[in-house]
Amino acid sequence: MPGAIQSVERAAAILRLLGGAGRPLALAELAAALDLPRPTVHGLVRTLRDEGFVDQDRTTALYRPGAGLRRLGGGWDRHDLRARAMNWADALAGGTGCAVYLAAPVGTMASLVHHVFRPDGSPQTLRTNTEQPLHATAWGKCLLAFAPVATPPARELELRRYTGRTASTVAMLEAHLTAARARGMATDVGEFEAGVGGAAVPLRSGGGLTVAALGIAGPVEELFGGGGEPRRHLAEQLQHAGREISALLVTPR
Repeated sequence: MPGAIQSVERAAAILRLLGGAGRPLALAELAAALDLPRPTVHGLVRTLRDEGFVDQDRTTALYRPGAGLRRLGGGWDRHDLRARAMNWADALAGGTGCAVYLAAPVGTMASLVHHVFRPDGSPQTLRTNTEQPLHATAWGKCLLAFAPVATPPARELELRRYTGRTASTVAMLEAHLTAARARGMATDVGEFEAGVGGAAVPLRSGGGLTVAALGIAGPVEELFGGGGEPRRHLAEQLQHAGREISALLVTPR
Protein backbone atom coordinates (compact mmCIF):
# COMPACT_ATOMS: atom_id res chain seq x y z
CA MET A 1 0.00 0.00 0.00
CA PRO A 2 1.27 3.54 -0.74
CA GLY A 3 2.37 5.68 2.17
CA ALA A 4 0.85 8.91 3.43
CA ILE A 5 0.52 11.77 0.97
CA GLN A 6 2.70 14.60 2.24
CA SER A 7 0.61 17.46 0.83
CA VAL A 8 -2.54 16.12 2.50
CA GLU A 9 -0.72 15.79 5.83
CA ARG A 10 0.48 19.37 5.53
CA ALA A 11 -2.99 20.65 4.62
CA ALA A 12 -4.42 18.84 7.65
CA ALA A 13 -1.75 20.41 9.86
CA ILE A 14 -2.70 23.87 8.57
CA LEU A 15 -6.37 23.27 9.44
CA ARG A 16 -5.39 22.10 12.93
CA LEU A 17 -3.29 25.20 13.45
CA LEU A 18 -6.04 27.54 12.28
CA GLY A 19 -8.69 25.71 14.28
CA GLY A 20 -6.69 25.65 17.48
CA ALA A 21 -5.21 29.15 17.46
CA GLY A 22 -8.37 30.99 18.46
CA ARG A 23 -7.38 33.89 16.20
CA PRO A 24 -6.49 34.48 12.53
CA LEU A 25 -2.91 33.60 11.58
CA ALA A 26 -0.45 35.12 9.13
CA LEU A 27 1.29 33.16 6.40
CA ALA A 28 4.60 33.65 8.20
CA GLU A 29 3.17 32.14 11.40
CA LEU A 30 1.87 29.09 9.56
CA ALA A 31 5.20 28.61 7.77
CA ALA A 32 7.15 28.92 11.02
CA ALA A 33 4.90 26.50 12.87
CA LEU A 34 5.20 23.91 10.08
CA ASP A 35 8.90 24.61 9.42
CA LEU A 36 8.17 24.96 5.70
CA PRO A 37 9.05 27.60 3.09
CA ARG A 38 6.45 30.34 2.69
CA PRO A 39 5.80 29.56 -1.02
CA THR A 40 4.96 25.95 -0.12
CA VAL A 41 2.55 26.99 2.62
CA HIS A 42 1.05 29.69 0.42
CA GLY A 43 0.22 27.14 -2.25
CA LEU A 44 -1.49 24.91 0.30
CA VAL A 45 -3.57 27.63 1.97
CA ARG A 46 -4.52 29.08 -1.43
CA THR A 47 -5.93 25.69 -2.44
CA LEU A 48 -7.74 25.33 0.88
CA ARG A 49 -9.12 28.84 0.44
CA ASP A 50 -10.36 28.05 -3.07
CA GLU A 51 -12.16 24.99 -1.67
CA GLY A 52 -13.77 27.04 1.08
CA PHE A 53 -11.92 25.40 3.97
CA VAL A 54 -9.87 28.53 4.73
CA ASP A 55 -10.92 32.19 4.66
CA GLN A 56 -8.51 35.09 4.13
CA ASP A 57 -9.23 38.60 5.34
CA ARG A 58 -8.93 41.01 2.43
CA THR A 59 -7.56 43.79 4.60
CA THR A 60 -5.10 41.98 6.87
CA ALA A 61 -4.39 38.92 4.65
CA LEU A 62 -4.70 36.76 7.78
CA TYR A 63 -6.12 33.25 7.53
CA ARG A 64 -8.89 31.58 9.56
CA PRO A 65 -11.01 28.41 9.24
CA GLY A 66 -13.47 28.69 6.36
CA ALA A 67 -17.22 28.13 6.22
CA GLY A 68 -16.72 24.98 4.14
CA LEU A 69 -15.60 23.14 7.26
CA ARG A 70 -19.04 23.66 8.79
CA ARG A 71 -20.58 21.45 6.15
CA LEU A 72 -18.34 18.48 6.88
CA GLY A 73 -20.30 15.97 8.94
CA GLY A 74 -22.80 18.52 10.22
CA GLY A 75 -21.14 18.88 13.64
CA TRP A 76 -21.59 16.76 16.75
CA ASP A 77 -24.83 15.01 17.61
CA ARG A 78 -26.26 16.70 20.74
CA HIS A 79 -26.89 13.42 22.53
CA ASP A 80 -23.39 12.11 21.81
CA LEU A 81 -21.83 15.39 22.92
CA ARG A 82 -23.85 15.34 26.14
CA ALA A 83 -23.01 11.68 26.81
CA ARG A 84 -19.27 12.28 26.49
CA ALA A 85 -19.32 15.38 28.69
CA MET A 86 -21.82 14.28 31.36
CA ASN A 87 -19.50 12.67 33.91
CA TRP A 88 -17.02 15.55 33.86
CA ALA A 89 -19.84 18.10 33.99
CA ASP A 90 -21.30 16.43 37.07
CA ALA A 91 -17.88 16.32 38.75
CA LEU A 92 -17.28 19.97 37.88
CA ALA A 93 -20.53 21.02 39.55
CA GLY A 94 -19.63 19.05 42.65
CA GLY A 95 -16.10 20.44 42.80
CA THR A 96 -16.95 24.10 42.20
CA GLY A 97 -20.41 24.38 43.76
CA CYS A 98 -21.51 26.08 40.54
CA ALA A 99 -24.12 25.28 37.94
CA VAL A 100 -22.56 23.76 34.80
CA TYR A 101 -23.64 24.35 31.21
CA LEU A 102 -22.68 22.67 27.96
CA ALA A 103 -23.56 24.83 24.95
CA ALA A 104 -23.35 24.41 21.18
CA PRO A 105 -23.81 27.08 18.49
CA VAL A 106 -27.15 27.20 16.68
CA GLY A 107 -27.52 30.19 14.38
CA THR A 108 -27.29 33.36 16.46
CA MET A 109 -27.83 31.57 19.77
CA ALA A 110 -26.06 29.24 22.19
CA SER A 111 -28.11 26.08 22.59
CA LEU A 112 -27.82 24.48 26.03
CA VAL A 113 -27.13 20.78 25.48
CA HIS A 114 -26.69 19.94 29.16
CA HIS A 115 -27.29 21.67 32.50
CA VAL A 116 -26.16 20.47 35.92
CA PHE A 117 -27.76 22.19 38.92
CA ARG A 118 -25.74 23.85 41.66
CA PRO A 119 -25.32 21.21 44.37
CA ASP A 120 -26.63 23.51 47.14
CA GLY A 121 -30.25 22.34 46.99
CA SER A 122 -31.59 25.80 46.10
CA PRO A 123 -34.62 26.12 43.75
CA GLN A 124 -33.40 25.99 40.14
CA THR A 125 -34.95 25.68 36.69
CA LEU A 126 -33.63 23.13 34.21
CA ARG A 127 -32.37 24.93 31.10
CA THR A 128 -31.38 21.99 28.92
CA ASN A 129 -32.71 22.43 25.35
CA THR A 130 -33.17 26.18 25.76
CA GLU A 131 -31.26 28.89 23.89
CA GLN A 132 -29.39 31.92 25.20
CA PRO A 133 -27.78 34.89 23.43
CA LEU A 134 -24.24 34.51 22.15
CA HIS A 135 -23.17 38.03 23.09
CA ALA A 136 -24.42 38.12 26.70
CA THR A 137 -23.38 34.75 28.16
CA ALA A 138 -19.95 33.28 28.93
CA TRP A 139 -20.64 30.15 26.86
CA GLY A 140 -22.01 32.23 23.99
CA LYS A 141 -18.98 34.51 23.94
CA CYS A 142 -16.73 31.46 24.19
CA LEU A 143 -18.31 30.12 20.99
CA LEU A 144 -17.95 33.50 19.27
CA ALA A 145 -14.30 33.70 20.27
CA PHE A 146 -13.20 30.15 19.51
CA ALA A 147 -15.68 28.86 16.92
CA PRO A 148 -15.74 31.70 14.36
CA VAL A 149 -16.82 29.39 11.54
CA ALA A 150 -19.90 28.12 13.36
CA THR A 151 -21.05 31.52 14.68
CA PRO A 152 -21.96 34.82 13.00
CA PRO A 153 -19.62 37.83 13.09
CA ALA A 154 -20.33 40.27 15.92
CA ARG A 155 -21.64 42.86 13.48
CA GLU A 156 -24.44 40.50 12.41
CA LEU A 157 -25.79 39.90 15.92
CA GLU A 158 -28.69 41.74 17.54
CA LEU A 159 -26.83 43.08 20.56
CA ARG A 160 -29.77 43.39 22.93
CA ARG A 161 -29.00 44.89 26.34
CA TYR A 162 -30.10 42.53 29.12
CA THR A 163 -28.40 44.31 32.04
CA GLY A 164 -26.26 47.40 32.44
CA ARG A 165 -23.18 45.22 31.90
CA THR A 166 -24.21 43.66 28.56
CA ALA A 167 -21.83 44.22 25.64
CA SER A 168 -24.37 46.05 23.49
CA THR A 169 -22.05 47.47 20.81
CA VAL A 170 -19.83 45.70 18.31
CA ALA A 171 -16.74 47.43 19.73
CA MET A 172 -17.55 46.29 23.29
CA LEU A 173 -18.23 42.73 22.19
CA GLU A 174 -15.06 42.54 20.10
CA ALA A 175 -13.07 43.72 23.12
CA HIS A 176 -14.63 40.95 25.22
CA LEU A 177 -13.77 38.36 22.57
CA THR A 178 -10.17 39.57 22.30
CA ALA A 179 -9.83 39.26 26.07
CA ALA A 180 -11.35 35.77 25.97
CA ARG A 181 -8.86 34.58 23.35
CA ALA A 182 -5.95 35.97 25.36
CA ARG A 183 -7.24 34.34 28.56
CA GLY A 184 -8.37 31.10 26.92
CA MET A 185 -11.70 31.55 28.67
CA ALA A 186 -14.76 33.75 28.21
CA THR A 187 -16.57 35.43 31.10
CA ASP A 188 -19.93 37.00 31.85
CA VAL A 189 -20.00 39.33 34.85
CA GLY A 190 -23.76 39.66 35.27
CA GLU A 191 -24.37 40.46 31.60
CA PHE A 192 -27.38 38.19 30.96
CA GLU A 193 -28.85 38.00 34.46
CA ALA A 194 -28.08 40.67 37.04
CA GLY A 195 -25.89 39.30 39.81
CA VAL A 196 -25.25 35.97 38.04
CA GLY A 197 -21.88 35.42 36.37
CA GLY A 198 -20.27 32.74 34.27
CA ALA A 199 -17.02 31.49 32.81
CA ALA A 200 -16.58 29.12 29.87
CA VAL A 201 -13.84 27.29 27.97
CA PRO A 202 -13.93 25.79 24.46
CA LEU A 203 -14.34 22.08 23.84
CA ARG A 204 -12.32 20.92 20.84
CA SER A 205 -12.75 17.81 18.71
CA GLY A 206 -10.38 16.25 16.18
CA GLY A 207 -8.42 18.83 14.22
CA GLY A 208 -8.60 21.29 17.10
CA LEU A 209 -11.92 22.79 16.01
CA THR A 210 -14.17 24.11 18.77
CA VAL A 211 -17.53 22.30 18.77
CA ALA A 212 -19.02 23.43 22.09
CA ALA A 213 -18.41 25.44 25.24
CA LEU A 214 -18.27 24.24 28.84
CA GLY A 215 -19.25 26.80 31.45
CA ILE A 216 -19.85 27.33 35.15
CA ALA A 217 -22.29 29.85 36.61
CA GLY A 218 -22.99 31.32 40.02
CA PRO A 219 -23.27 34.58 41.98
CA VAL A 220 -20.85 37.17 40.61
CA GLU A 221 -19.23 37.79 44.00
CA GLU A 222 -18.54 34.07 44.45
CA LEU A 223 -17.30 33.41 40.94
CA PHE A 224 -15.03 36.42 40.47
CA GLY A 225 -12.21 37.94 42.48
CA GLY A 226 -10.47 41.27 42.09
CA GLY A 227 -10.10 42.69 38.59
CA GLY A 228 -13.08 40.76 37.28
CA GLU A 229 -11.11 37.53 36.80
CA PRO A 230 -12.57 34.13 37.74
CA ARG A 231 -11.28 32.84 41.06
CA ARG A 232 -8.21 30.72 40.43
CA HIS A 233 -9.45 27.45 41.92
CA LEU A 234 -12.66 27.65 39.90
CA ALA A 235 -10.85 28.51 36.67
CA GLU A 236 -8.40 25.63 37.14
CA GLN A 237 -11.20 23.10 37.65
CA LEU A 238 -13.08 24.41 34.62
CA GLN A 239 -10.00 24.26 32.41
CA HIS A 240 -9.15 20.75 33.59
CA ALA A 241 -12.65 19.49 32.83
CA GLY A 242 -12.51 21.17 29.42
CA ARG A 243 -9.27 19.41 28.55
CA GLU A 244 -10.59 16.03 29.66
CA ILE A 245 -13.84 16.35 27.70
CA SER A 246 -11.94 17.55 24.63
CA ALA A 247 -9.76 14.43 24.83
CA LEU A 248 -12.93 12.33 24.73
CA LEU A 249 -14.19 14.24 21.69
CA VAL A 250 -11.04 13.48 19.68
CA THR A 251 -11.77 9.74 19.70
CA PRO A 252 -13.98 8.43 16.87
CA ARG A 253 -17.73 8.56 17.24
